[in-house]
Amino acid sequence: MTNIKEVSPRPVLLVAGEKAHSRYYSEDAYAAALEPKELVIVPDADHVALYDNMEKIPFDKLEQFLRKI
Repeated sequence: MTNIKEVSPRPVLLVAGEKAHSRYYSEDAYAAALEPKELVIVPDADHVALYDNMEKIPFDKLEQFLRKI
């Protein structure tokens, strides 16, 4: 977090589960980051679901982000 502003102008994509115990960290990082940035909150997902639950992982958002950079 100390250097998050130095990432700009490279795009930042943060993905967190709606029910993740670590969601606050993604929200804090998003608030501190400069543009371009995007925060995706995955509905009804916890932290672990985003590792291996293929129905919860937002592949469309990941693809969109990677195609832009």
